[in-house]
Amino acid sequence: MEYNNKILLKGNEAVVYGALLANCECFFGYPITPASEVAHSAAELFPRLNRTFLQAESEIGAINMVIGAAATGKRVMTASSGLGISLKQEAMSFLAAFELPALIVDITRSGPGLGNIGPEQSDYFQLVKGGGHGHYRNLVFTPNSVQEMCDMALKAFELSEKYRIASYIMADGVIGQMMENILLPEPLPLGEKPQWAIDNIVNGEANYFTSIFLEHDEMEIYSQKLVQKYELIHQHEQWCEEYHTEDADLVLVSFGVASRVAFTAVNIMRNLGYKVGLLRPLLVFPFPTDALQRAATHAKAFLSVELNAGQMIEDVKLAIECKRPVYLCNRMGGNITSVDQIIDSCRQILKKEVKNG
Repeated sequence: MEYNNKILLKGNEAVVYGALLANCECFFGYPITPASEVAHSAAELFPRLNRTFLQAESEIGAINMVIGAAATGKRVMTASSGLGISLKQEAMSFLAAFELPALIVDITRSGPGLGNIGPEQSDYFQLVKGGGHGHYRNLVFTPNSVQEMCDMALKAFELSEKYRIASYIMADGVIGQMMENILLPEPLPLGEKPQWAIDNIVNGEANYFTSIFLEHDEMEIYSQKLVQKYELIHQHEQWCEEYHTEDADLVLVSFGVASRVAFTAVNIMRNLGYKVGLLRPLLVFPFPTDALQRAATHAKAFLSVELNAGQMIEDVKLAIECKRPVYLCNRMGGNITSVDQIIDSCRQILKKEVKNG
């Protein structure tokens, strides 16, 4: 691996390069389309650097291996797609309860059920709202390029360790499978083993992890501690990209491959004289509430552009406190929103909102 040079990679490959540059020490996984190249690349690259790659017997086995390695303070990752991510959810709840940092890559496919291997963004609810049992959250990064697949892997490890929380990278099948030139970032230094690692002795006592608190008050105190951490993350880590939102009458909100199409639609609408902008979340937990509220002070309406039945739209409505109408432009089943579809939606919304005053 040559640093500071451009390299042509698939998104699924770039996330492995990013993880290795973040000094990720272990990969445990099980291949599934359209995420298989993540495991393939890890199988090739991790052993070259004397790091651990292990193909587990199942997705459930892989995520439990992640828990074990993360508990020792190692940087660890896994990857899958919709069905496999579903299988991981019980262990994700334990990962959150133990407050262990880790990276989970989800290259989303269409569903529910077996679905097909086409791109969708229908894992949004599962990743952003928790997925497993209990009240917990994970960081959820949403890249829309191969470069961001690499860069966000580094940032995911950095923030995971800062807040002791698991991170998802949620990328649709297009972003995972497409190829682009990227610039490899500088490596993330490997810090000292954290004090909380299970094989550390602190003040003469061995560390341990538990999620069982038989006393109701103890369980409530621990849950409140987690909730306070999530509130702190929401306060300090709202990331988004704003494009022509400062004067927009209509603000599009989109992530992943849908945001690339939305970007083109915004440029066309601007050239036609319409004040349309794009707000692209780089994290959907925490959600960019502050930026949306700023936009809501002047925008007449919002348009959520998604590859699902409308999942992020709920968070858009909550963020702006329903002060403006929020519309949906979407496709499903592996289909992708087109520029023409988005433009038609923009025209209809602007005509309606101008008419309504």
